[in-house]
Amino acid sequence: QAQLVESGGGLVQSGGSLILSCATSGRSFSNYAMGWFRQAPGKGRQFVAGLSWSGAITNVADAVKGRFTVSRDNDKNAVYLHMISLRPEDTAVYYCAAASRNRNSIPKISEGYDYWGQGTQVTVSS
Repeated sequence: QAQLVESGGGLVQSGGSLILSCATSGRSFSNYAMGWFRQAPGKGRQFVAGLSWSGAITNVADAVKGRFTVSRDNDKNAVYLHMISLRPEDTAVYYCAAASRNRNSIPKISEGYDYWGQGTQVTVSS
């Protein structure tokens, strides 16, 4: 059974940092492009960052560019979102997702992804 499980969320002060992890299992997700999305209360799901199957191609949303980076370790079946200089507006549930259609293409909309994790809450206090 295909599974994506996020971890690493929590409460952090403004200016702090967190590393989110996404553990994958049940499929060869190492051949999939992967993405991170977030959803704040009352808002739609927003693309944060993504990377190709090898990690050679990355894409980071303008809202977090320079503060967030994305990486993966295919040997460990894991994808990471490194977040620094966190701001209150980064507060959201963060989701990991996998896209099967083109392993070198990073969709920026949720419809481009086939598998999703359950999400992990990130709360940034001011």
